[in-house]
Amino acid sequence: MTVSLCVIAYNEEELIGGLLEDITYQTYPHDLIELIFVDNGSTDTTPALLSNFERFNKDFLRVSIQTQEKSNQAHGWNTALRAALGDIIIRIDAHARIPEDFVEQCVAEIENGEDIVGGGRPCIARKSDEWSDVLLAAEENLFGSSIMGYRRKQTEKKYLKSLFHAAYKREVFEKVGGFNESLGRTEDNELHYRMRKRGYKLACCPSISSSQYIRESFKSMIRQKFANGYWIGLTTFVCPQCLSVLHYAPFALLFCFVWFLILAFGGHASPLELLLMVYLLFDGVITVSSFLSTGFAVKKLLLFLMFPALHFSYGAGTLCGIVLGIPWKAKHPSSEAKKEIRKVKRAVKNNTISEDDLDW
Repeated sequence: MTVSLCVIAYNEEELIGGLLEDITYQTYPHDLIELIFVDNGSTDTTPALLSNFERFNKDFLRVSIQTQEKSNQAHGWNTALRAALGDIIIRIDAHARIPEDFVEQCVAEIENGEDIVGGGRPCIARKSDEWSDVLLAAEENLFGSSIMGYRRKQTEKKYLKSLFHAAYKREVFEKVGGFNESLGRTEDNELHYRMRKRGYKLACCPSISSSQYIRESFKSMIRQKFANGYWIGLTTFVCPQCLSVLHYAPFALLFCFVWFLILAFGGHASPLELLLMVYLLFDGVITVSSFLSTGFAVKKLLLFLMFPALHFSYGAGTLCGIVLGIPWKAKHPSSEAKKEIRKVKRAVKNNTISEDDLDW
């Protein structure tokens, strides 16, 4: 089976080199792998790195570099889908790493009868210093990130609502279409929701694994959480069904804190005191548990303060998204999104793209 391995990149000069190296060592026959790189308007050396890779790796079935003006992830993935010609389409982030048997294992699971497959995707740090270990502990912890099963290495096959770095049979996109380009950060949630509605199962397999680099500063991690929460708020007005109750947990925490604070100023401090007592107790237990699982370090005491900052940042982002959701939806009508989805659907199904169309 031929494979289209798709990567979207924007200013990834510091990280994409590792992924390109991983791709060159894939054990699946290179003459059955086409590589679709979409440069999303990079202003650093990312385009040059991709061009050099294309120049020195002629053993692959095809290496296609798509260039476009900076836009959101969904638009970039749709560009890749329109160019992809393989029987299996794999989506990989540019700031990721994959083992040498990644493509081979994805193909094997699909040949065994699955339509959509992926695996555990734990986080890694680019640097090996104490502060990076603290950031990694915050991102890897359920309390600091997410309970989604794909975020950790798997020991048994599970069927989940969403996957990261997934592989899809081509027919899935033929029937479901592409990504909703009005969405950012949540485009995969919405796509996987449509796939589940069509009866497809998303298999998270222990034989498949990949990893993702964390943000390298707490400031950038805070910005990331705010943006994630912001798009949860906006997506509420587009496809609330593709989100879970847990996506709104930080917003609920923020809402309760503000409401109980108002009550405290009115002379009713008990609800606020109870909330703080329960939250801080849980925060302390999780901080101590991180020592037990990853080893003690003085700087890891900061996790006790970092967890609340991450939660309130995410919750504040969701609040902003909800407040701005109504005027935002008016500018991004669902009919336009559906047109883009149908356009990609036709392109993938017809498979009639010429080489002139592919390299623009």
